[in-house]
Amino acid sequence: GLVLLSISTTLFLLKPSGCGDEETPCGTHSTFHIVFFYLAIYLVALGNGGYQPNIATFGADQFDEEDPKEGHSKIAFFSYFYLALNLGSLFSNTVLGYFEDEGMWALGFWASTASAVGALVLFLIGTPRYRHFEPKGNPLSRFCQVLVASTRKWKVERTQGEENLFEVDNKESAMNGDRKILHTDSFRFLDKAAIITPKDYAKQGKKFYGRNPWRLCTVTQVEEVKCILRLLPIWLCTILFSVVFTQMASLFVEQGAAMKTKISNFNIPAAGMSSFDILSVAAFIFLYRLVLDPVIARIKSKPKGLTELQRMGIGLFIAILAMVAAGVVEVLRLKDAKKDCPNCVNASSLSIFWQVPQYMLIGASEVFMYVGQLEFFNGQAPDGLKSFGSALCMTSISLGNYVSSLLVSIVMRISTRDDMPGWIPGNLNKGHLDRFFFMLAALTTADLVVYIICAKWYKYIKFEGRKGADDNSDDGQAEAAAAAEHRV
Repeated sequence: GLVLLSISTTLFLLKPSGCGDEETPCGTHSTFHIVFFYLAIYLVALGNGGYQPNIATFGADQFDEEDPKEGHSKIAFFSYFYLALNLGSLFSNTVLGYFEDEGMWALGFWASTASAVGALVLFLIGTPRYRHFEPKGNPLSRFCQVLVASTRKWKVERTQGEENLFEVDNKESAMNGDRKILHTDSFRFLDKAAIITPKDYAKQGKKFYGRNPWRLCTVTQVEEVKCILRLLPIWLCTILFSVVFTQMASLFVEQGAAMKTKISNFNIPAAGMSSFDILSVAAFIFLYRLVLDPVIARIKSKPKGLTELQRMGIGLFIAILAMVAAGVVEVLRLKDAKKDCPNCVNASSLSIFWQVPQYMLIGASEVFMYVGQLEFFNGQAPDGLKSFGSALCMTSISLGNYVSSLLVSIVMRISTRDDMPGWIPGNLNKGHLDRFFFMLAALTTADLVVYIICAKWYKYIKFEGRKGADDNSDDGQAEAAAAAEHRV
């Protein structure tokens, strides 16, 4: 995708050469050129969709969470993984941003292609050292089997206890490489999928020869579905945080472009201010890992400091502070703004460095929210759905962009009147961007309240260890299986 994007830009789009630098307009392009360009960017999106959810999961698979030392390293991995993502963004926001401002688009795309090629080579070099886990079937079919089986048994009475619920024995579970999940009482309707009835085994002639997975599911399979259902409310609450995060690459840049951006003869790119966000992410990752987490763990007398849910809540709270800071800066900017500014470039005498606190706060909130989110969804997803957990995290970021665009459209439609240009017009000096930031702060506050309720309701998933079952428990499972077969 990046190769095609670089080629299309070099050969087709930049006509005449060097256009797009805000001085030389680019010429028109044929339908073939446009289709070629869109094919390239959608290939980039497709590749990123396959890469992003799985790279975090694959990295986490390199650590055995049941080993104390490796389990601690696995937790640290997510922090340094997110730091690596931000260091890549630092290159984009500085070097590539400079290329863009100078109109050297093709060179910027070729630099991105070279970095992707270098990343692929590094990844392949490590192939002999990686731990690989074979996929265990289609997770979608396992999910649907529980829904179908519980629906087909909706008239079956659910008795107290777990004696009539089906589960494979520990040896079979260990052979599959999955840990069994302990039964919970939430979403009790789904338990019907694991209730053993005489019709639950496929019949051939007069003999029963095997379990029909669309009629009888294991307790672990049922708990996998419950786990996903419990994760969804938490996931929905993270989308609004991504809306706040999105402002850094959109409205923060517009706000900065309307401020004083010159120091002596040097013009500071408004998009380059996101470097302060990246520096904040790096600083807070090390601050949390090396200082806050050990101190909180010592106070709580536990090996681990804050839980993932607690950290995500703190991230939401810091995001509220970031929006308030952005709103206050906009109020101050409007006081010093040139009302008759036609194009809103350097329209205020307020220095762009007043934006530093809001970028720093966004960076701090990312460390608590996104790193905690990666750990939470990866740790709480069942063994066969780890990449699904990482995908939830990435999807919330993507949906945040869409929700942000939707909010801007709604706000502009409502706030624009005959004599009012709306909150976010092309000339920010005639609008009220501060009101939009304060509105986001209010929405995030409401989201935080809902999140706290969901977090208190959430029950952490409980696994049986792969090595935790002894011979006696195997005998007990065998007896239960024999009794179940006898009842059938």
